[in-house]
Amino acid sequence: MRSKSLSLILLLLTATASFAQSGTWTIDGAHSSARFSVRHMMISDASGRFGTVSGTIVGDPKQPQNAVVDVTIDAATINTDQASRDKHLRSPDFFDVEKYPTITFKSKKVLAAANKNGKLKVVGDLTMHGVTKEVVLNVDSISPQVKDARGGMHMGIKVSTKLNRQDFGVSWSKTMDEGGLMVANEVDVMIDLEVVKKAPEAPAAAVVK
Repeated sequence: MRSKSLSLILLLLTATASFAQSGTWTIDGAHSSARFSVRHMMISDASGRFGTVSGTIVGDPKQPQNAVVDVTIDAATINTDQASRDKHLRSPDFFDVEKYPTITFKSKKVLAAANKNGKLKVVGDLTMHGVTKEVVLNVDSISPQVKDARGGMHMGIKVSTKLNRQDFGVSWSKTMDEGGLMVANEVDVMIDLEVVKKAPEAPAAAVVK
């Protein structure tokens, strides 16, 4: 009985220590972006970005396989630097932003790299255009942590993946006379995040009476 009690105490201490090291990292929208690139007419790449990315990563950078990721993208902020094309992309032909205003990703698990040079993989549910599919994000790099003037910690994370837009019902295209699609189905996605963990607040000074 004593050994079981001791094991339980050790387990609780381990869990408490792990929790103490973890924390909430908030995406800094001013320094983060979600970009994409898709083949146009089979001869060039058309690229764009979403202007508003928000969300959190909860966990300890030293144990990234335990992280929980929650990201939201404002679909209406799509920008390809062509006003008429952007209007078309916001329409029901593509993202239908009035009906589906956000794109979200919620992680289910993080797979640790097989070796020190390997990439982490974040498996989760991507919801876009009202359709939810499981996707895998490749974590291409994680920067060292940098402290700001207020004691907050900053970290950069680069993520990439490939998506088939047809899987999410973003299906508009035309077949060219020579064959092939006007807009390819495969889309390259690149996400650059800067995340911030605020410095812990100093304990309030005791009032001496």
